Amino acid sequence: MNKKPLVILTGPTAAGKTALSIGLAKRINGAIISADSMQVYRHMDIGSAKVTPEEMDGVPHYLIDVLEPSEEFSVHTFKQMAEAALEDIYEKGMIPIVVGGTGFYIQALLYDIQFTDTDTDTEYREKMEKLAESNGADWLHEQLRAVDPEAAEQIHANNVKRVIRALEYFHQTGQKISEHNETERQRTSPYNYVYFVLNRDRAELYRRIDYRVDKMLERGLLDEVKALKEMGYTRDMVAMKGLGYKEVLDYFSGEITLEEAIYRVKRDSRHFAKRQLTWFRRERDVTWVDLDGRGEDDVLEDLLDLLRLKGITKQ
Repeated sequence: MNKKPLVILTGPTAAGKTALSIGLAKRINGAIISADSMQVYRHMDIGSAKVTPEEMDGVPHYLIDVLEPSEEFSVHTFKQMAEAALEDIYEKGMIPIVVGGTGFYIQALLYDIQFTDTDTDTEYREKMEKLAESNGADWLHEQLRAVDPEAAEQIHANNVKRVIRALEYFHQTGQKISEHNETERQRTSPYNYVYFVLNRDRAELYRRIDYRVDKMLERGLLDEVKALKEMGYTRDMVAMKGLGYKEVLDYFSGEITLEEAIYRVKRDSRHFAKRQLTWFRRERDVTWVDLDGRGEDDVLEDLLDLLRLKGITKQ
């Protein structure tokens, strides 16, 4: 058996994952693997709320600043990179801590989900991309809902790439991708793991989200997006469709006012947090950690107690 240890520390956006994960890593000789779909990109620091070198405080971090915004980052790419990071961390005698809010990435790594090896149907994919451009993301999402309602519930309409992938899978195999994913999800994890999900009172979480967006603007989010534009990164790139980036691009193009852009970032961040929580509630064997009214040391002791119980650490 001798399964290798793995700690997962996740939760909705703005819950407080960064500070707690670094505190935990320092207590258990841990190294952090980012499970964030935006912090992987260089030049995208403010809008992604990327952990800073100062915040890292000497704790090794993986999958931060490893791709250009023009490169695509998929769950398959994440899994390959994360598994390479795990090897490196284990070789160093450290404990890996997967930190981030992208539940699908975490699930793929935790249960060693095998992705379909169906050939890419370029013609079908290009056809769907053109239809999405002409008819809109909501129309495309309805096409998915017609053949795979479960997948449509799990994939947001704005995530056109994943919607098309789900439609493509159905087109190629006649099987719902939601059924395939559910089968894979029943796999037994090859790791000795603890899966922590941080949570806060909904009103407090939303307050933190609004505050974070305001701080991003103070730190220079507009300048960051402007610089990305000047480097040639455009709205049609996956990275530039990230929360905070697409809204500011719409402001720069004159489609909306700055006030409307800020409103949309805050609103969509709240919606994103709700979807994250829905995802984590569906996961099995998770430990919910309530952060309201508690200090970091108090929370860390609770986490450490469970990690000792599971034999992951003796610290």
